[in-house]
Amino acid sequence: MRFAGRVFKCGSHWAVEVPILDIVTQGRSKRDALEMIADAIESLVRRDGFVIKVFPGTGEEFEIGAADEAALTALLLRRARVRSGLSLAEVAARLGAKSINGYARYEQGRSVPSLRKLSQLYAAVKRTGDFVLIEGRS
Repeated sequence: MRFAGRVFKCGSHWAVEVPILDIVTQGRSKRDALEMIADAIESLVRRDGFVIKVFPGTGEEFEIGAADEAALTALLLRRARVRSGLSLAEVAARLGAKSINGYARYEQGRSVPSLRKLSQLYAAVKRTGDFVLIEGRS
């Protein structure tokens, strides 16, 4: 799984963002900015051995991915939930669950959801948005 990003010149620096994760940073060069976004995501995941790989694209586009998809999915869900101002209990209620444990295991990276389940989980934490799948570059 990969997430799309954008890197662009902003004054004397390069700004870089991964919108679905709501993460923005900058660097003195394009290369520096891409290294900074990888470092920012790795820092937010806080898991030993977790490494972000940056896949350069054309123009302003790039993609990020990780071998540990559970940790990357957990970050996506956690950041979307926090941005929406929801508690774990509120998300569990939206999913029709009696306990927060079912949802929490995805946010903790202990389970990797199927595509269908990820769609349900994301809809529960971010009612006004959806994610779009596109074919990435190899």
